[in-house]
Amino acid sequence: MLAALAVLTAVLLAFPSVVPNTVGRLGSLLETFLPWLGLAVPLLLVLALLRRSATALVALVLPVAVWGQSFGGRLLPEDRGAHDLTAVQHNVSDVNTDPTGTAIALIEAAPDFVALEEVTPAALPAYEKALASEYPHHAVEGTVGLWSRHPLSDVRRVDIKPAAIEEGWSRGMRSTARTPWGDIAVYVAHLPSVRLGPGGLGSGLRDESAGLLGAALAAEKLERVILLGDLNSTLDDRGLAPVTSRMDRTDSTRQAFAFSWPASFPVSRIDQILARSATVSNVRTLPATGSDHLPVAVDITLGRGSEDAPPSP
Repeated sequence: MLAALAVLTAVLLAFPSVVPNTVGRLGSLLETFLPWLGLAVPLLLVLALLRRSATALVALVLPVAVWGQSFGGRLLPEDRGAHDLTAVQHNVSDVNTDPTGTAIALIEAAPDFVALEEVTPAALPAYEKALASEYPHHAVEGTVGLWSRHPLSDVRRVDIKPAAIEEGWSRGMRSTARTPWGDIAVYVAHLPSVRLGPGGLGSGLRDESAGLLGAALAAEKLERVILLGDLNSTLDDRGLAPVTSRMDRTDSTRQAFAFSWPASFPVSRIDQILARSATVSNVRTLPATGSDHLPVAVDITLGRGSEDAPPSP
């Protein structure tokens, strides 16, 4: 039995898609916390030692190997190499009592773009004032906003509202950033929250919103795209496939875990920065602010087209 459980753990780590999403979205639930499935290994190891089961001990080599292949690289330090841009994504929380301090903390990472979610009308002036000196260009749509060192144009709302949510709910925006490397479409999004209950993972609204965001990304005309947002799940979750399939997938096995939620004891990275025709690297979290999320920062290297000229020194 212990050997069988070890093999099952290895199969789920390697092929989480074998768990269907038809009942309680159990597949998405597994994928959201997939790295933590590795905790089954030390538990099974203790039981195998107590039972003095050589078969179980040998079988445990399989999940250890699979976990190491899938996630071991994330434990290694990543050198911060040459890059073009730095971006920060942060759900600042609508009950954050220190918006000014939060903004100042984000500035310390020296990003080119700062995307915020859960920006309330009451807190917006504080964010605008604190970020103005470093980020002269900004746009806000509903409760999401983008602050940029580079000029922004063609700012518009992106409708990612599920049909069941009341009017007035606005959590998506798109703008064009004019950079030395050319125009980049920059999206900021905050997908609906998910809830874990007796019926499983309540992610229906999140999945519907992801489909709408994916359609917007598919229709984007610019080649280079950056998406920043609280997507309320990890990139392994099949519920985000409409979004992740439209963006370049970096080698996630070599990226740090950078768990961002909850800030008090992070167990998952649900705050994401993705790119198209660009490479995202050096994913990291920043120190805690007054939010229940940790800020996430990344470096971005833009893909070079034949028409691109290097920026002026």
